[in-house]
Amino acid sequence: MDMFDDFGPERIVEVYHPKLGMRGVLVIDNTALGPGKGGIRFTPTVDKTEVFRLARTMTWKNAMAGLPFGGAKSGIMGDPKKLTPKQKDEWVAAFSKLLKGVVPKYYVAGPDISMAEHDMAVFAKANGSNQACTGKPKKLGGLPHELGSTGFGVFHSALVALKHMGKDPKKVTFAVEGYGNVGEFVCKFMTDVGAKLVAVSDSKGTCFLQSGIKNDVLYKTKKEKGTVTAYPACKVLPSKELIYQEVDVLFTAAIPDLVKMEDVPKIKAKLIVEGSNIPMKEDVEAELAKKGVLIVPDFVANAGGVISSYVEYIGGNEKTMFEMVEERITKNTEQVLAKAKAENLLPRDAALAIAKERVRNKCKTCR
Repeated sequence: MDMFDDFGPERIVEVYHPKLGMRGVLVIDNTALGPGKGGIRFTPTVDKTEVFRLARTMTWKNAMAGLPFGGAKSGIMGDPKKLTPKQKDEWVAAFSKLLKGVVPKYYVAGPDISMAEHDMAVFAKANGSNQACTGKPKKLGGLPHELGSTGFGVFHSALVALKHMGKDPKKVTFAVEGYGNVGEFVCKFMTDVGAKLVAVSDSKGTCFLQSGIKNDVLYKTKKEKGTVTAYPACKVLPSKELIYQEVDVLFTAAIPDLVKMEDVPKIKAKLIVEGSNIPMKEDVEAELAKKGVLIVPDFVANAGGVISSYVEYIGGNEKTMFEMVEERITKNTEQVLAKAKAENLLPRDAALAIAKERVRNKCKTCR
């Protein structure tokens, strides 16, 4: 794909460590608003194109969230499951050292797929700067994953969208794709307000239970059994079947490009809240909109994580984080849906217009 346009990317850095066999890529898309901010994805399939798409999403996400960050993303190309903990540390440290000079001046890293607090501590130490990344352990000034900042934001975005549709959260059913860093907390916060969870998935499959899945039992099941499909009495379906269930709200919360064009006729949800990054391409969103499906875009709904990162970056605390996530996600979702309705736009187009204007106002090279 031709990835260059008026907004970027400004830098693409590819690195290689011959002894370890570690390959990595960093895409700094746009720094008009501040240093590029985005997580490190560590998977066997990550490539330059995927990292660029994610970096561009971060440009819009940070602009939409009103943060002094630009957009960036990075990837380590390998299978962490085939590495020992020591070997993984060596790969992460090597990646960090090879990015010295760029990090943290132009890029501030964070955790993404297969990266967590420990990995961020390794990255920061190897770089020699605590400002090199966010998502660090609490003892290094980090705001821990257990707070669920991204899922908390996705939840508040959903509340705004449901209000926009005239629906009561206590009377809706929902499904969550991916019971992980985001999905776990979406399940918690949505069930806390009375919504009924009827389907949830992980890499082992989908757990479906029409009578409703209790969040406390689900959490215990996943922790003890390692999969949501071990939930008592649930019907086990393939993971992909999650998106076809008859629910009011579908939350995507894990893999990219989950929903394909051929899936559109089988989707029954009337609201999709994108808790994951790039869960579908724009033409798929447009086809779903023709069916009357309202979609809250990823860079609007799931900005809670990067807002939390910003609070960590400036040395803020948990209380500040929760307040900022709720306030900004709520305000931005309301603004996007109002603009979409008033101007007869798709929510993504409305959000992009807002984000692009914010970047252009600070960008010296953008036309």
